[in-house]
Amino acid sequence: MTRTPLVPDAARIGRTALTVADLEATAAFYRDVVGLSVLAETETTATLGVDGTALLVLRRDDDAPPRTDDRAGLFHNAFRVPSRAALGATLERIRDRSELSGASDHYVSEALYLADPEGNGVEVYADRPRAEWPRTEDGKIGIGTVSLDLDDLVSASDGAAAAPPGTTVGHVHLEATSLSASRAFYADTLGLQVQTESPSALFLAAGDYHHHLGVNVWNGRSRPADGRGVAWFEFLVPDEATLTTVRRGLAAADASVTEREAGFEVEDPSGIAVRFRAE
Repeated sequence: MTRTPLVPDAARIGRTALTVADLEATAAFYRDVVGLSVLAETETTATLGVDGTALLVLRRDDDAPPRTDDRAGLFHNAFRVPSRAALGATLERIRDRSELSGASDHYVSEALYLADPEGNGVEVYADRPRAEWPRTEDGKIGIGTVSLDLDDLVSASDGAAAAPPGTTVGHVHLEATSLSASRAFYADTLGLQVQTESPSALFLAAGDYHHHLGVNVWNGRSRPADGRGVAWFEFLVPDEATLTTVRRGLAAADASVTEREAGFEVEDPSGIAVRFRAE
């Protein structure tokens, strides 16, 4: 008998949060390069998003040490824009105000890569039409990597100075201490579907998306997340009843659940906080 996943097919990524040292410079990067709007700010926090919807929370902590090479944490936050024209405009802003570190066609999407002023990885991408996503023999979604034609992409730009409505956090990619422990938590306990895997990486999704979560062990991280970098990320579930079901399921799996405003939080096996909230 197939077990109903705790995280339903309709779930998606909501906000992500970063602990930073230079709040002003980091907020300016996400505003001017990624194209998010500053929705709220204080001396110690800034919330950015699109069309009034929060996507990123920055929290300044002067006492947080820099992330060391052995710590788990963020590989990148991936902001999904709704069109190729918007991705082309992002490329123009990156070339004008930052530095591109990579660009790939993943068959399911076209993606640009860079880093924020604190060294946190950033991806901005646009999905290809779902009907064009390749499928493996077992019906899963085939994600690959080939070079991206940047000249062709920039020719599609709409010249926008900001990310358009419909921009979301499409997925989050983590660096873990153990791939098997991450699989046990995200796939076996939460019920996310493994869409693509290799000996050193997993790409998982709620439902039939290409991935909401990437997890890799490429850089040999051996200690839990700590210090600057990812503070938490969240899954949005459809309603309060579903949120209650997820909470009870995690408690039954002996996960330590901490209540948060409008939801709750658990730690994954790499010490990364995962929050859950109803839409």
